[in-house]
Amino acid sequence: MATTTKAATAKAASKTEPKKTTSNNKGKIEPSEFHEFFVDELKDIYWAEKHLVKALPKMKKAATSPELAAAFDKHAQETQTHIDTLEQVFDLLGEKASAKKCDAMAGLLEEANGIIEDTDTGTMIRDAGLILAAQKVEHYEIATYGTLKVFAQNIDRADVADLLDQTLENEKATDVALTEIAVSTINAEAAAE
Repeated sequence: MATTTKAATAKAASKTEPKKTTSNNKGKIEPSEFHEFFVDELKDIYWAEKHLVKALPKMKKAATSPELAAAFDKHAQETQTHIDTLEQVFDLLGEKASAKKCDAMAGLLEEANGIIEDTDTGTMIRDAGLILAAQKVEHYEIATYGTLKVFAQNIDRADVADLLDQTLENEKATDVALTEIAVSTINAEAAAE
């Protein structure tokens, strides 16, 4: 009975202690479970960015306001930079850049399509809806990049954290720009339609 208790205690202790990087007999370093989780989440946001860059031209085309259309065009270019940055992050981590379906982004982009379908062409109501959809995307990206930056810091990868922080700051700036467009004209015009 004492042996069973010691085994159960050891098993419980191993679940609470963080898994550390270990070497196998070939001299390779095996990544920790946390590192693997981090890379998995990078694959998720990589998928998100690759699909967003395809969706933004459709949002630009649906926009009524030239200012909003220009903002979507600018963000499409920035999103391509985010993709390139993520590819650099994968490279720094010694990982292949690959995407894993991001259910959250898929849902947000589906919602944006729904707004386009449910609103009339040439209206500020559509533009207000497009800004709403775009800001939901931005807030998702801000949350993701903020967390991934901290993950990188926790695995002692300041180089990766710095790259993720650059993207994070860009996402925050895009969110502010969208708010300014909404507040300056679009929301008031939409309310008057």
